[in-house]
Amino acid sequence: MKAKKYITLVLFVISNLLIAQPKFADKLIKRDGTNINCKIREIGDDEIKYSEEGIQSDILIGIDKNKVASIIFADGHEIKMEDSRSNSEDYAKQRKNAVKVNVLLPVSGAFEICYERSVVPGRSFNSSVGLIHAGKDQGGTMYASGAFVKAGYKFIRNPDFYLKGMRYAHILKGGYINPELAFSTFSFDAENSSDQNAPYQRESVAKLAVLLNIGKQVVFDNRFLFDWFIGAGYVLGGTEETYRYFAFIAGGDTGSSFVMTGGVRLGLLF
Repeated sequence: MKAKKYITLVLFVISNLLIAQPKFADKLIKRDGTNINCKIREIGDDEIKYSEEGIQSDILIGIDKNKVASIIFADGHEIKMEDSRSNSEDYAKQRKNAVKVNVLLPVSGAFEICYERSVVPGRSFNSSVGLIHAGKDQGGTMYASGAFVKAGYKFIRNPDFYLKGMRYAHILKGGYINPELAFSTFSFDAENSSDQNAPYQRESVAKLAVLLNIGKQVVFDNRFLFDWFIGAGYVLGGTEETYRYFAFIAGGDTGSSFVMTGGVRLGLLF
């Protein structure tokens, strides 16, 4: 008889504990740090549905999965949500490397080849090597010879995505900003006004510039790309030797540290 009383008492305590458990004990944590106490009803491919205290239980509220950092259920189990725009599995079949050629630069007497690699969706590393072979300055023939190198980190603007699932159309596609370092070194024939018998004298140049480029890159069929950009920045040591440095050009009067750059590139993905 006493055993039955004990069993009844235990069952009564357990039932009260279960009844006392909050109905909206799940916790939805958004990426901005906001916490929502709710009851999770459904986790879909693109949306999470939940009911919230104070609202009819048959009315479900939906939220984009990309806005949710994690879900903590009433029993303590936690599910971390991954932003579909940065989910590497979604981009596994996309080519992450590109080789490009600046198609306008040969007009000024140089050839440039560029390499770009996606680091994570929306971010990529790019570098360039240029060969300076000849060119004409404002004062006459430069007969320049030398080289330049560039290196930068590209931040790709994320509205270039498919609407469903908020995914990038391609990890290398979109408008971007690109902080960049450029170093140019070459020798050229400079005017020599002090000696009429030798109107030109050979001079050497070595300049480092800090640039900020903006541009847009378009990808076709995951194989080809078209990239255009313009930029501006400052060169260390002034620009007194010539207005053209092939990797960039002087943007102001002689001696100014302000420089500009730009170009159009065509490339292949691999």
